[in-house]
Amino acid sequence: MDNQDIITFPQFARKIPMLISGVPGLVKGLKVGDTTDKTRVVGLGMCIETLAAESGQTEAIVDGDRSMTYAEFNAWANRVGNYLTSTGIVKGDAVVIMIENRLELMVAITACAKIGAVSALVNTSQRGRVLTHSINLVAPRATIVGAELADAYEEVKAELIVPEHRQFLVADETQATPSRVADYWVDLMHASKVASGENPRQSREIYPDDPCFYIYTSGTTGLPKAVVFNHGRFMKAYGSFGFAAVKLESSDRMYVCLPFYHATALAVCWGSVLAGGATLVMARRFSASRFWEDIRQHKVTAFGYVGELCRYLIERPVSPDDHRNQVRVIVGNGLRPSIWKQFKERFGVPRVMEFYASSEGNIGFSNVLNFDNTVGLCPFRYSIVAYDNEHERPVRNSKGRMIPVKKGETGLLIGEISEKTPFHGYTDAEKTEKCIFHDVFKKGDRWFNSGDLMRNMGFRHAQFVDRLGDTFRWKGENVSTTEVELIIDAHPSVVESIVYGVEIPGTNGRAGMAWLKTTGHPGQFDFEGFLKMLRSSLPVCAVPIFLRLGEAAETTGTFKHKKAPLKEAGYDINSTDDPIYAWLPGTTTYTRITPAILEGLNQGAYRL
Repeated sequence: MDNQDIITFPQFARKIPMLISGVPGLVKGLKVGDTTDKTRVVGLGMCIETLAAESGQTEAIVDGDRSMTYAEFNAWANRVGNYLTSTGIVKGDAVVIMIENRLELMVAITACAKIGAVSALVNTSQRGRVLTHSINLVAPRATIVGAELADAYEEVKAELIVPEHRQFLVADETQATPSRVADYWVDLMHASKVASGENPRQSREIYPDDPCFYIYTSGTTGLPKAVVFNHGRFMKAYGSFGFAAVKLESSDRMYVCLPFYHATALAVCWGSVLAGGATLVMARRFSASRFWEDIRQHKVTAFGYVGELCRYLIERPVSPDDHRNQVRVIVGNGLRPSIWKQFKERFGVPRVMEFYASSEGNIGFSNVLNFDNTVGLCPFRYSIVAYDNEHERPVRNSKGRMIPVKKGETGLLIGEISEKTPFHGYTDAEKTEKCIFHDVFKKGDRWFNSGDLMRNMGFRHAQFVDRLGDTFRWKGENVSTTEVELIIDAHPSVVESIVYGVEIPGTNGRAGMAWLKTTGHPGQFDFEGFLKMLRSSLPVCAVPIFLRLGEAAETTGTFKHKKAPLKEAGYDINSTDDPIYAWLPGTTTYTRITPAILEGLNQGAYRL
C-alpha cells in the first residue's frame, strides 16, 4: 500500500464538516437498523408499503421500456403474495426464486417477504449438480422460475424435492415459454391476477429475526452455502446505506445491472433506493458497451458496481461523452486502488461509496467521508488482529488473548457478536460454529471471523487487502495476491491480472503464478522488461514464477474471478491452450514452457 493511503490527522480534519453534516443521517440510519427490539414490526414488505402510501405515484422501478409506480408495484406484489398464501405457503417456508433481473423478480421477492416466506435466491447461471444442491439445500415448499431458466430447471427436476403442485413459472416477454413444460407449470402472474391487491395481514407480523432471504455464497471451492439474511439485517442495510451513506433523494435514479441474487444489488443498492424513495433502473445484465448509454438514456444519478465492472468500463476506448452523465454517487465494493482515481476523473464521478460487507458477516464498513482507496469506517465494534499465516490462525498473547494491529499494519478482521451485531450464520450449524472465535479479548466473548485481511488506515478506516484463501506462502514468506495484482496491473501492457499460488513437486508452499491478459499478441510482450519491473517493485518471494497469457478468465455472476480452475491447471501446458511461461533459475526473463521444461519442473531439475 502506498503511504499516502494512510489517513493523517490533517486529512481527517478536513472531513470533519462532512462528518458533522452527516450525523443526522447516521443517527437515523442506526435507529432504523436497530434490531434489538425483537417485537418491532420491520421488513422489506413494510418499506414498500410505506412508500406506496406516502409516495405512491413516484416511479419505483424501470425495466427497459416498462416502469411502475410504488402504488402499482405494491399492489402487484400483494396479489402474488396473497395468491401464494392461498396455495398453502406460510411464514417460514422457503421459496426458491430463479428469475433474471426484471420486474417480475422484484415482485416475487417482495411478495414472499410480505407473507413471511423466505426467498432462496439461486444464482441464475447454475446448472446440473450445483443447481440441484442449491435448491434441495433449503428444502423448498415452492419454486418460482422465470421462463428464461425453465430449461435449466427441467434438466434437474427429477432430482428435486419440490412439491409438484407448487412449481410456478413466470413468463418472459423476450422468450417464449418452453412448450414441453407449459402443461404442468402454473403461470404465477396469470393465476394471481384475481387475488386481492390489499396488503397481506402477514406483512405486519414480520420481526427482526424472521428470515427474509437465503443468499448463496459459493467461494472458490465446494458447493454453495445458503446464508440466512433476515429482515432485521435488511433493515440494517436499508438504514446504514440508505440514510447514513448513499443518501438518495426521491429525484434520484439508481442503475443496477448486478444480479439481484447477490446482496450488493438486493440489500445495498435496492435498500438505498427504498430509503430515499428513489427509482431503481434495472438492466437484465451488465454490458460495457451499453452501460453509459443506459445511464444517459434513463438520466441516472447513481449506480451500483463491483470492482470488475469498473475495470471493464475503464478498458473501453476513451470517448468525449465519458463526462456526459448526471452520476453523483456510486456504491459498491472491490474498486481497485490502481484505477480508483482514474475512474473518478475520467467519468466525472464525485463520490465513491465503497463499502465492505459479506452475505454472512455481522459488521460492515462504508466510505461515508469519501476518502480514496478505503472501504471506510464501521459504526460497530470490530478489531483487526495479528494473524499467523503459517499456522493459519490469529496470534494470541501469553494470556490467550488476540492482539490488535497498529496503524498501517495488516491483520484479520473480526466483528463482535452482540445483541446489536448478531451472527445468524448458515443453514449448516457446524459451518456456523467454525466462523466464531471465543475468548478473544475477555473470557466468554464471541467474535465473527470474517476470513478477510484488512489494513488499519487510522481514524477507524480500513483497506481491504485479501481473502485468507487468496494468500499463499513461498520461500517462508506470506504473499498477498491482491498486492501483487496491484503491481502487475500498473504495467502499461497488462489489461488484467489474476494472481494465485500453485504447488511444485519437491518444494514447500506455493509458487506465485499470474494469469495475464495483455494488449497485444503474447509473442510481442516484453517479458524481460516485465520481470525487471516486478523484481524492482516486489520482494523476490512475491515475484510470480509462472505466467499464463490468455484472452478471457472465467468469472462468477458478480464478475469475480474463479481462481479454482486456474489453480487446478497450474503450470501444466497440457491443461490449456494458453501459452505458459516460467522464470527459470539464473535467467532474466520468462521462458515458454515446453514438454521438456515441464518434465524438469516436475522432476525437481530446477532449484526454484
